[in-house]
Amino acid sequence: MFLSPGAIYPGMPEQFAYPAAFGDLITAVLALMAIPFVLRGSVFARSLVWVFNVFGTVDLLVAIVTATIYNAPVVMGPAYWIPAFWVPLLLVTHYVTFILLRRGGPF
Repeated sequence: MFLSPGAIYPGMPEQFAYPAAFGDLITAVLALMAIPFVLRGSVFARSLVWVFNVFGTVDLLVAIVTATIYNAPVVMGPAYWIPAFWVPLLLVTHYVTFILLRRGGPF
């Protein structure tokens, strides 16, 4: 969304938009790669979920920091709902996943 004209106002800082967009893309690919391994109960499932979860958490934290540094929220326009709703929800989801991974949860 941060690279889509119309979803944001003109002037979105590239220092925020590109790392956030590509970090989200890589996180999504990692999640999609882990799903079949988790469903099959593979020995690689836990490792893949760890990689996805660490990368996804770092991606969110980097996005929060760079958005703050480069004042991105003022040009988010209609995409404001991403940091207002999805980022906190995803941080909680990653936290819960870390708890499950540490406890030896269902992966």
